[in-house]
Amino acid sequence: MTSTDTTPVVADVSGPIDFVLLEFPQDRLTGAAGNALMDLVERGLIRLFDLMVISKDADGGVDVLEVTDPTSPAGGFAYFHGARSGLLGDDDVAEAAAAMSPGTVAALIVYENTWAAPFVAAARDSGGELIASARIPATEVMAALENLDPNS
Repeated sequence: MTSTDTTPVVADVSGPIDFVLLEFPQDRLTGAAGNALMDLVERGLIRLFDLMVISKDADGGVDVLEVTDPTSPAGGFAYFHGARSGLLGDDDVAEAAAAMSPGTVAALIVYENTWAAPFVAAARDSGGELIASARIPATEVMAALENLDPNS
């Protein structure tokens, strides 16, 4: 690093770690979500820790699907076969399955927001400490933006 370079050195710092549970109707699986996730990973915006695909049949039976077969319901995520850090366990699968509707497939994903690591490092170097955090659902943000008066 040169003396004029102000980019913070990111060492032993990670971005925020999130999880999402994305539910899909079994008859609408296109693989597009898997491709979009792969793009985020390849561009370095996120680092994937865990990905599990869970199926819940019409009777409420639950299976964790292997993501190795591109023609299976989990096939859109085949690129991520073996993405297991150990952060997710049986209790997480049970909790995810309880949230799912019958006749759906869901992707349970744990990832790091690597894009935020330089900001986290800079905040820590300045004595900053996270004291609150929340996620606002995108649907709420979009609804609020739609209700804005363009003339104000």
